[in-house]
Amino acid sequence: QYLLQGTLYPDVIESISYKGPSATIKTHHNVGGLPASMNLKLIEPLRELFKDEVRELGMALGIDEASVWRHPFPGPGLAIRIIGEVTAERVKILQEADAIMIEELWRSGHYRAIGQAFVVLLPVKSVGVMGDGRTYENVAAVRCVETTDYMTADFYHLPYDVMGTMSSRIINEVRGINRLCYDISSKPPATIEWE
Repeated sequence: QYLLQGTLYPDVIESISYKGPSATIKTHHNVGGLPASMNLKLIEPLRELFKDEVRELGMALGIDEASVWRHPFPGPGLAIRIIGEVTAERVKILQEADAIMIEELWRSGHYRAIGQAFVVLLPVKSVGVMGDGRTYENVAAVRCVETTDYMTADFYHLPYDVMGTMSSRIINEVRGINRLCYDISSKPPATIEWE
């Protein structure tokens, strides 16, 4: 009967010209992507709020802190963070790498200072060495940004030792990745998500 979406104001601003002339920066799945005619009533209670306002509201409503501070997750799922062909194997590789990255951010005390963090699996393979053998595996990138409004963002200055631990763990524990890069792009000109 109802379709409840967590659309936020930055999604709207980037996706459509809203309340004045602006360019479509990026098309969000939850803005303008629904059928013109559907048998559901659309409910978007957060549509005109920024993420920091949503977090403030969540805390005021007594929602548990871990849920309020959880980083945004793309509605289309992890597949949007796999550049190129999406297969069950590549999804598994990304899930494992992303879990390690998030675990290391919590362990090192940086998670809450970061607005959004994730791993992107790239359509690139690279030569590496594991033990006495040569490998030819996937390259992944870690993206950590600090932001309050999600309209602008700067890359998070993660300490080298945390990056080193993260890289070592992902490369040694995730079969299928042998190189990890850190994205130091700001928004703008880049967007937070890669796709």
